[in-house]
Amino acid sequence: MNSQNPSRSVNPKAEADPSAAGPFLELRGIHKRFSGVYALRGIDLTIEAGQIYHLMGENGCGKSTLIKVISGALTPDEGSILIGGREVVLSPIGALSAGVETVYQDLSLLPNLSVAENTALSQQLVESGGHLARRIDRTRLMETAVRALSAVGLPTDARFCATAVEELPIATRQLVAIARAIATDAKLVIMDEPTSALTKREVENLIGVVDQLRAHGVAVLFVSHKLDESKSIGGRFIIMRDGAKVMEGNIADHSKSELGYWMTGKTLDVVRYRHGAHGGEPLLDVEHLGRAGAFSGVSFSLARGEIIGITGLLDSGRNELARALVGVSPADAGVIRLAGQPLTLRRPIDAIEAGIGYVPEDRLSEGLFLEKPVRSNIVAEVLGQLVNRFGKIDVGRSRSLAAKIAAELQIVAANLDNPVQSLSGGNQQRVLIGRGLTINPKLFVLHGPTIGVDVGSKDTIFRIIQKLAGDGMGVILISDDMPELLQNCDRIIVMRKGLIAETFEAETVDEDTLYRSLLLER
Repeated sequence: MNSQNPSRSVNPKAEADPSAAGPFLELRGIHKRFSGVYALRGIDLTIEAGQIYHLMGENGCGKSTLIKVISGALTPDEGSILIGGREVVLSPIGALSAGVETVYQDLSLLPNLSVAENTALSQQLVESGGHLARRIDRTRLMETAVRALSAVGLPTDARFCATAVEELPIATRQLVAIARAIATDAKLVIMDEPTSALTKREVENLIGVVDQLRAHGVAVLFVSHKLDESKSIGGRFIIMRDGAKVMEGNIADHSKSELGYWMTGKTLDVVRYRHGAHGGEPLLDVEHLGRAGAFSGVSFSLARGEIIGITGLLDSGRNELARALVGVSPADAGVIRLAGQPLTLRRPIDAIEAGIGYVPEDRLSEGLFLEKPVRSNIVAEVLGQLVNRFGKIDVGRSRSLAAKIAAELQIVAANLDNPVQSLSGGNQQRVLIGRGLTINPKLFVLHGPTIGVDVGSKDTIFRIIQKLAGDGMGVILISDDMPELLQNCDRIIVMRKGLIAETFEAETVDEDTLYRSLLLER
């Protein structure tokens, strides 16, 4: 990825003095109900130009609903919205025209369109009142795209600009979505989990972009569960719980434990979940594994009950290695042995039949059947075991298995027959973990298991992982979240440019040492 200087101007207009104007956006007494159930309760909120805000709270607290109200996707049942001191009724195009740009967690990109088109079309859409002209101004589109892509440190050459978004890794797609917000010359940019798929280096690049936006008088509203990042960025925090705003203030004035308490209503200590030696008899042996253009010569072993972390930058090969271990993107060299038996993993079903469970990195596009019931998502990998003598799915057994998994993993769902997209992010992630457990795996590969998950759900998921290892399962945890790795793993493998660079004992290494290892050149 091109690492162009993020300090380049995001907006060609003269820098604004954020203190010179009144609030850009005000919410007064906002209520929103769904089927009589409150999603928002009397929200009052003020967004000042050129300020940074962090919207925090557990999954299901109302953050997503609030974002949709501000971006015009939902109309409040009660209350008023003011922009520049004038009361408005917002539609999605109206919000864009008013200067509100939202980068949703699912990115909302058009996968079959090019990087340049995804970056710059919104601007032309706004200018035409929501109706694109028969002919798009390609010259202007490229000029807009180049300016915005450069601002987030992405390449601006013709080849990259012409690349279809669906061909990009998820982290690059996330930066394209942020570039799109910059392209519209927004006055308020809302970023829903903007760093969920970014490495620490890319997060630093994004912070540089945010500083430029703030310098030009643009307000930025982050929705984030990463308290360390939020504190390093600075600004104000807004905490929601059960649809209400419960606390607001300067983030520098409060500790992470205080923020966590206001978010969850309980004290969440930062702890290491692993203590002492772990691991029994050998389970997994990987010898000289490789995939052309991605990684090579990867060798490591894993014992029963052991948790190994694998980390690295985006070009390190860590993601491709994860997919090779579960048959999604097969290796073309080397050997994988599970419980002493050599495996041929050409398809995901090969891994499932061998007893390897998998939680993919992107639950929305790679993991869940969003419109299908929670129950169907949980049992999807064992449907063949639930067929009755008439060749149909035994609904009773399906319900029983799904209910058992939901109870074990503390999945909160009003009804297991509701669509899985109705659940919070933390509960969706537990559905994916539950699906993997239905095959009674010997080995569990977890790829970014807490991406987009709140602090309370993280704690629950970490405890689930520890219990699985305690029961003798081998676990591989692929992540760029250093605290997550340090808290949960026995050993941590660092990959650089397709090779294993170093291996650390998690109990004795610190975060700075790990990060320095990521950045070392071979």
